[in-house]
Amino acid sequence: MHHFFYGWYMKCQSETQTLAVIPAVHSEGKKRICSIQVITESNAWSVPFTADSFRRTRRNLFIGENQFGEKGIRLAIRTPRLAIKGRLDFGSLCPLRYDIMGPFALVPFMECRHSVWSMRHSVTGQVCVNGQDYSFQDAWGYWEGDRGRSFPKEYIWTQCCFPGGALMLSVADIPMAGIHFTGIIGVVLWQGKEYRIATYLGARVVYIHNKAVRVIQGSLELDIRLLESSERPLRAPEMGNMVRTIHESASCRAFYRFRRKNRTLFAFETDRASFEFEYD
Repeated sequence: MHHFFYGWYMKCQSETQTLAVIPAVHSEGKKRICSIQVITESNAWSVPFTADSFRRTRRNLFIGENQFGEKGIRLAIRTPRLAIKGRLDFGSLCPLRYDIMGPFALVPFMECRHSVWSMRHSVTGQVCVNGQDYSFQDAWGYWEGDRGRSFPKEYIWTQCCFPGGALMLSVADIPMAGIHFTGIIGVVLWQGKEYRIATYLGARVVYIHNKAVRVIQGSLELDIRLLESSERPLRAPEMGNMVRTIHESASCRAFYRFRRKNRTLFAFETDRASFEFEYD
């Protein structure tokens, strides 16, 4: 494929600190590069690497001296803007029962395909970022990935780990075969049970307005509202080239409510949500 990207999003979060790391490889025509993006509550950095710095095995990505995989993250970057070094170890991963894309995993020529490798796992370790220590003990992690040509033109993405569970939701404009439709993929883990919310299961958007979205699927209803953002710029792919700027709040205030059969399973406000709202 001439225009292509492949990347992972790995977030680690304690009660007081958040660190997300995005290793990726990008191809535009014959030009191929890789990069590591780092985002915290207060800043974001993007570090390019040469194509020969990238190596992938079934369980790990390597970019230069940096390693990413199911066992954890090893970071060693030194540039004029970013000095980061440390190690974060992961506990047992929490994968989904089946591919988050469902039957769409078999559809060719999709603009972007999503993966969820772990909804929730423990994180232990320490990373120093420009002289500031990020220490994780009894912390939580989340791990997903994307591959394809471009991010959706418009989309909402949010993720949060919380006592008793975790959730992620993506609502996006999906182009396919000359038409556009609103695609939904999401998962709520609550008290050991996985609730899948997706277009291919009949989910639909009730509204998207004023940084809020409501999705219903049969007897399930998920309400999400961004209350206060902490946006930092990230690079995103457009036809394989990392030229688009999106904005992510790695740790921000949001409200979540999940209902089943008209009964509220949980409703809470948190300052540990992650959010991207790329709708006009």
